[in-house]
Amino acid sequence: MDDLKGLNLSNLNLGDLMKQAQSMQGRVQQMQEELARKTITADAGAGMVQATVNGRMELVKLKIDKSKIDLNDTEMLEDVVVAAVAAAQQRAGEMLKLEMQKAASAMGLPPGLLP
Repeated sequence: MDDLKGLNLSNLNLGDLMKQAQSMQGRVQQMQEELARKTITADAGAGMVQATVNGRMELVKLKIDKSKIDLNDTEMLEDVVVAAVAAAQQRAGEMLKLEMQKAASAMGLPPGLLP
């Protein structure tokens, strides 16, 4: 409570705060929709498999180079698919984090406040 002693609540306009919060929520939602349309691609196994995910971390495309696979070694192919998807998701996560940091900064918010 000691932290609140110097706080002047008479200047606090709850209506304005609510409007700002709604506006910010709308901007965040719009940014999330824009990011969901972006895609990130990563490969594994020296280009054997390419995985593409969207900004929602959903796998939207998987490409396998038939000339680089051994049909008798499906276990390796499975591992390479998992690695390619994981790499694409990691890159997409990094992109999302960077875009959220940019948005928070543009809105005058402290870093890490937006999800």
